[in-house]
Amino acid sequence: MYYGEIKKIDIANGLGVRVSLFVSGCRNKCPGCFNQMTWNFNYGQEFTQKTEEEILEALKPEYIQGLTVLGGEPFEEENQRVLAPFLEKVRAAFPKKTIWCYSGYIYDIDLKPSDGRKHCEVTDRMLDCIDVLVDGPFKQELKDITLNYRGSSNQRILWLKENKPVNSID
Repeated sequence: MYYGEIKKIDIANGLGVRVSLFVSGCRNKCPGCFNQMTWNFNYGQEFTQKTEEEILEALKPEYIQGLTVLGGEPFEEENQRVLAPFLEKVRAAFPKKTIWCYSGYIYDIDLKPSDGRKHCEVTDRMLDCIDVLVDGPFKQELKDITLNYRGSSNQRILWLKENKPVNSID
């Protein structure tokens, strides 16, 4: 897997101050996407053990709320196979920090176990680590800059864990 960028201080992609990983590779290719360069699976740098260590180190400060994974597309099968074990490491090292993930795929259609087109052997492991999933393709005709943490009104913020904060946004 490749990644385009790691932001060690990010306040735009989830609640609080976060570390964000922008993975490379996306087959959705939504018109109007803000990050078209990450559609290419070979864009950026290779995700290595050193990259994992860099992100884990960046997550250590108390003021960091957690990790956000976006792209590109984290739920492309190639990316899931790298991200699932990495997110398990993040969850084990920082059980109180949240993991957010953005996907152009739809949770209850594309990622479901029986017949989801993006469900593979590691999808459930990855979803088990994620606290918040922002799902749905970006739709330029539904673009709404007043929305928190999403680009178009069809996208949903899904709280996958029971620990939804009281001051959270929907």
